[in-house]
Amino acid sequence: MAARLALVTGAANGIGRATALRLARDGFDMAIIDREADTLAIVSREIEAASRRCLPIVLDCTDEAEVTQACERIEAFGTPHVLFNNVGQSGRERASEFWCSDPEVWRFVLNVSLMTTMLWSRRIVPGMRARRAGRIINMSSMSALAGDVGLSDYAAAKAGVIGFTRSLARELAPFHVAVNAVAPGAIRTRAHDRLPPETIDRIRNSVPMGFVAEPDDVAHTVSFLASDGARYITGQTLLIDGGRWMV
Repeated sequence: MAARLALVTGAANGIGRATALRLARDGFDMAIIDREADTLAIVSREIEAASRRCLPIVLDCTDEAEVTQACERIEAFGTPHVLFNNVGQSGRERASEFWCSDPEVWRFVLNVSLMTTMLWSRRIVPGMRARRAGRIINMSSMSALAGDVGLSDYAAAKAGVIGFTRSLARELAPFHVAVNAVAPGAIRTRAHDRLPPETIDRIRNSVPMGFVAEPDDVAHTVSFLASDGARYITGQTLLIDGGRWMV
């Protein structure tokens, strides 16, 4: 049987890279998306070294025209069975408490962390619906449930991802397309490693399990949600946070 195709956005680093490599090990051919051409090319070579086909596409996921063109290339390469909407970020250096925050930063965060999820899904869903098969996994965050001072825009965007996930899951359930979200807490990514040491210590000490997770911990969860073993799970948000927030 021919390998199925998985599509991962924000695949050049961190959670996206770890997930793309894990799905390749699971037997998927890969379409990988990112703005960083050099690192994306490295991930592509790693996937091909695992004997899987790979289509790397360099683009800005917030640009609707670029996404449309990319989807045409992807459809020529294969038919996506899995979509992992991973791309997103907070305001980072421009983040602030809400009372002095900048609406321009809100728009950026909402666009990159929520609108990209909706945009990619809008392009991929019709094919899954027609085939009556597929998996969509959306990247949310523990911040959507717990809230974090200085990240109100990010929390709002990631809460929007959860609401979108639930609505889309209900809409696509009759077509046997499962839609779920993952909500990581503290994960060792580039953004995490840029934090001051005292902040990293505070975060680690707040985790009941006592350590900060690696990107592979999220990748393993996405792998499960993308598998046939998760066919009866839809509309759910799975926290990956060492017990910081329990529902």
